[in-house]
Amino acid sequence: MDERKGIIPPVRGRPPERPDRRQVARRRIVALVVLLLLLGGLGWLAVAAIGGGNESASLPPTTSSSTLVYRTVTKTTSTGTVETVIAMAKPFHVVFPEGYTRRQMADRVAAVAQIARRERHARTRLAKRTYLAATRAPHVPLCFHAGVKVPAIEGFLFPATYEFFRQTTSAELVANQLDAFCENWKKLDLGYARTKHLTAYDVLIIASMIEKETLSPDERQLVSAVIYNRLHARMPLGIDATLRYGLDIPPTESIHQSQLESSSPYNTRNRAGLPPTPIANPGLASLQAAAHPAHVNYLYFVRKPDKKHHFFTASYQAFLNYANAHGYGGP
Repeated sequence: MDERKGIIPPVRGRPPERPDRRQVARRRIVALVVLLLLLGGLGWLAVAAIGGGNESASLPPTTSSSTLVYRTVTKTTSTGTVETVIAMAKPFHVVFPEGYTRRQMADRVAAVAQIARRERHARTRLAKRTYLAATRAPHVPLCFHAGVKVPAIEGFLFPATYEFFRQTTSAELVANQLDAFCENWKKLDLGYARTKHLTAYDVLIIASMIEKETLSPDERQLVSAVIYNRLHARMPLGIDATLRYGLDIPPTESIHQSQLESSSPYNTRNRAGLPPTPIANPGLASLQAAAHPAHVNYLYFVRKPDKKHHFFTASYQAFLNYANAHGYGGP
């Protein structure tokens, strides 16, 4: 039979197989990942859409050590095929030091948001105003004794380094802090504190005072012991950090006599017992010290001239002698 001009003659044998839709999708993913690896330092990168249909997204949890986070977008097409596209994001970080108050954390959120705009030209959803709003109500983490009512969220905002993205909200960041609190709170044994008739919330308050009063890690249990011993003796705690918190006195300012005579419930100079709330957000080491004080009889401590360590004693006269010798006032 004569071949017709302009027509490609048929090829003998089995025709080549066409790749199915899943193979095509996998190839697209590989190509996209290679492209994203080349462009990975630009923050959130474009995610290519495949087909039409219903779409869902999931973001796996991350750790503070990661530099790139994988975001999985899953799409169901009209044919029922599920195709996955991988995009990458470079997270931001916010560091909350141990002993920060809720308001200090809000200031840190504002500072980090400003850095994100300046250095990475990214507008985040985190802001001081929204963080304060998210922490205004006295949330109690699920791990913290069901049914307990507390007057404030202070103390539960666990200090650590947290990752966040442009779309992370203040409520989500706070939820992460409460989850971190639970992870650490579960490590405590409150058995000894209960023998001293202290509640879980009492331990949290004590931990916050330890955090504000100590700069040297080896003194945490000693400060805790002074607090326990004074509570047992029904003595005022005499911790100025509580008064500074209650009256919002900056650490750079001296406390005036009128403030020392204040009727504030945070004035532990003239009121026996614990302040009504934590005065900061303590880390794990201070929580452990609050649950397990040193077994010593100290009732007094005063800061040494190095401004870091303290002189501890059970004797009021020894306390006065040391304080006078170094230019400090009374208890």
